[in-house]
Amino acid sequence: MLRLVNINSYYGLVHVLKNVSLHVNKGEIVTLIGANGAGKTTLLRSISGLQPVSNGTISCNKVEIANLNADKIVKRGISHVPEGRQIFRPMTVYENLELGGYLVYKSSGKKEQKKAIDEKFDMFPILRDRKKQFAGTLSGGEQQMLSIAMALMNKPSLLILDEPSMGLAPMIVKDIFRVISDLRDEKDLTVLLVEQNANAALKIADRGYVMETGKIIMEEKSEALLLNQEVKRAYLGKDKRDIWKNK
Repeated sequence: MLRLVNINSYYGLVHVLKNVSLHVNKGEIVTLIGANGAGKTTLLRSISGLQPVSNGTISCNKVEIANLNADKIVKRGISHVPEGRQIFRPMTVYENLELGGYLVYKSSGKKEQKKAIDEKFDMFPILRDRKKQFAGTLSGGEQQMLSIAMALMNKPSLLILDEPSMGLAPMIVKDIFRVISDLRDEKDLTVLLVEQNANAALKIADRGYVMETGKIIMEEKSEALLLNQEVKRAYLGKDKRDIWKNK
């Protein structure tokens, strides 16, 4: 579904992504792990049209999308949930979902947009209870649910998630990761996930890539990465946020 070949990207003179290649097959959850500053967020931004690529190819369903405008990439079926729960805080939950479904409204009208909103309320019942509440007054977990729901409004085939567990309590993190698994299993959604909580991410992923200083240094099935001694030492040490440690 998604394929990157020898992607390079710069911030000014700083070479951030260095010949990065990876792929995500339809129906997979693939996670990207690595230390802060490794280039993970830049890579996601490059896929979703928010960061220019100097050379290399990015294709989705065999169609080249590198350096397309972000709105055109959304129309290609890719939705990006950025780090930090970037919702419209002074607006209500319902209004946020309306904005998330702007393309549905534009192409199919108000009725289909409302139908899409109702589907997200079925997926996240707490948001239905909060639909008239200002988004900025939601809890961190509720804001993350809203951010994911907004990204799902346009019925993407590929969902990109950047640090969905950041700043959340362990039980809320558990719920968020369960939702991600359900989206793949029940909605046939493909997921590319960047997550500092590597233990939790690898537990739900099919495969994982390890990124270091702008390069992919390892790619394996998740089970193999969980058992790899180098990976365990660098990324899978004792983590108070590891919601799976008692399972």
